[in-house]
Amino acid sequence: MPSPLLISLVSCLVAVNQASLIGRCDLAKVLHQEDLNGFEGYSLTDWLCLAFVESDFNITKVNENTDGSFDYGIFQINSHYWCNDYQSHTENNCQVDCQELLSPNLLAIINCAKKIVSGAGGMKNCLDLVTWLHSAVGMEAIKQHKHGCHETLSP
Repeated sequence: MPSPLLISLVSCLVAVNQASLIGRCDLAKVLHQEDLNGFEGYSLTDWLCLAFVESDFNITKVNENTDGSFDYGIFQINSHYWCNDYQSHTENNCQVDCQELLSPNLLAIINCAKKIVSGAGGMKNCLDLVTWLHSAVGMEAIKQHKHGCHETLSP
């Protein structure tokens, strides 16, 4: 029989692991409130798809790239160009610490993402994502990401 301490520890670890994930409808609501629906021509569905493809809705995801830079947060924003990780050379175009992009309130990462898509190329800088978005599999996945979220998008 497992001890109560072991059960408590496992429960805490599961809760911590799940704490970094945001539900798609919760994310849709935040993105909608921050006026991302239609921002620079990208729909709410595009933003949800980006979050799914890049991080599987994991707010605290960090990925190391082969060039030594890191990608941060739900949109996997790169440290070489967009944020300061204090580990590698950075242009820090968003003028933000990379750790701020992992915040559960999402404001820092949303503001940086707005800056990125406002520049030349926008989301099209993610060629694999754009190709996936226009594939039959991508289009079906996009519909599913927003499906059932309409009630959370009401004012």
